[in-house]
Amino acid sequence: MNSIIFSENASVDLTAVLSELKFSGLFILTDENTKEHCLPLVEEVFPSNSTFLTIDSGEKNKTIATCMEIWAAMTEAQLDRKALFINIGGGVLGDMGGFCASIYKRGIRFINMPTTLLSQVDASVGGKLGVDFEGLKNHLGVFNEPETVIVASEFLKTLPELQLRSGYAEIIKHGLIRDKTYFESLDFDHWKKSYWTPLIHHSVEIKKAVVKEDPKEAGLRKILNFGHTIGHAFETYFLDGPRHLLHGEAIAVGMICEAWLSYKKSNLSMAEVKQIQSAFLKVYGKIEILETDIPAVLDFCLQDKKNEGKELMFSLLNSIGDCTYNIPVTREEIREAIHYYQNLPQT
Repeated sequence: MNSIIFSENASVDLTAVLSELKFSGLFILTDENTKEHCLPLVEEVFPSNSTFLTIDSGEKNKTIATCMEIWAAMTEAQLDRKALFINIGGGVLGDMGGFCASIYKRGIRFINMPTTLLSQVDASVGGKLGVDFEGLKNHLGVFNEPETVIVASEFLKTLPELQLRSGYAEIIKHGLIRDKTYFESLDFDHWKKSYWTPLIHHSVEIKKAVVKEDPKEAGLRKILNFGHTIGHAFETYFLDGPRHLLHGEAIAVGMICEAWLSYKKSNLSMAEVKQIQSAFLKVYGKIEILETDIPAVLDFCLQDKKNEGKELMFSLLNSIGDCTYNIPVTREEIREAIHYYQNLPQT
């Protein structure tokens, strides 16, 4: 079984996968968006005795409470350990569905069908699964690989532009941490016209290579978190308010801030900092950060999973295409990085 299938026809490839896997029952998880727009593309493939569950979309629903709803439905369907679980959705649904499958009866097999650009280039690769807990992002989770991931380009046609833009941030990140030529090949002025298929392939290959070297994030895999310590803090802080940020929007802020930290701590040149910030500002513009926002954001940074004890550990750039990890950063330095972002000119 191929771990990742790049598909031009999701129903054909899913049919082939299901014919190879023996299973006692099938459980299909969607949210209200993927039920409407994506499930119809593959629904005819599923046996008539399959169980379907639709949950509410969005990061704010990535909780143990939603997991309990999923586990209850799995139990009611009398799924045994030979059942198969299929996630049809973006990163939130894939993370949570995979987590639920991995916990139920000590683990049943699952397939991911990522439906957003973000999940196709990032969340679908590497076996990180989990849920948010007490306001902390991905605080509970496991490492567990799906049976296979079907990356179907046709799902991208169902996405609003904001969701494509959110996923594009991870594509940019892959170039910054591992492949300068890739980063410099991206057209930030005309990103909406990007041909997504080769970009998805290239990003997946970058992430697969990193994960293969370090599956459990003991070292090198931490570079995939560039921009995410500060970015996740902003994403969490703004989650339930009127200034809600999508994941890619939040890590775009994080990557500018952490590029500046890279200049201070890891010898990234100021010319490259400006190159990086120019790219992100063209695509994402600049969000307003108030001075009163900063203390809570700093508190969220303290909960990052890369930290060791009370020491905040960052993944930072030596140069574009070369990222290092386990760089200690103080709370005051993070504040300075956020101030740097605040003082950038509006685009």
